[in-house]
Amino acid sequence: MLCLGKVEVVEEYTARDIHSISFTFKMPSVVRLLKMVKRDQSPVKFSRQNIYARDRYKCQYCGDKFTSEELTYDHVLPKSRGGRTEWENIVTCCMECNRKKGGRMPHEASMKLIRSPSQPVWVPSIRITIGFKEVPQSWRDYLYWHVELIE
Repeated sequence: MLCLGKVEVVEEYTARDIHSISFTFKMPSVVRLLKMVKRDQSPVKFSRQNIYARDRYKCQYCGDKFTSEELTYDHVLPKSRGGRTEWENIVTCCMECNRKKGGRMPHEASMKLIRSPSQPVWVPSIRITIGFKEVPQSWRDYLYWHVELIE
């Protein structure tokens, strides 16, 4: 992005150089985007990870939070009864609740959905946690108050 003129260097690492055939420059530490490109908002891609993000990695039956490896998804209206694999029929589910519900409707398994599934209108956010001791000195003036720093 630097070579294309899309960013300007605000801070550089002092001990690290980048070499090409014809020139050398300091490795940028902090860059500033010169032009903001706003794109039309397209629908959120239907994917397992986006389903988990929409449901905040919580089983929509028991309400417990899990890692993505411990989760699966569930068809609220089972596929065997004509349920489709789409935003409005898929929820995040833990393995135990998925086994308990089986091929039944939630009310038939005496289970209740915490929140009805729907297509999100937002792009799932990524939370980045930075350890304070790992943050390069040159970044510290540019981190905002809403960024979580761990001492």
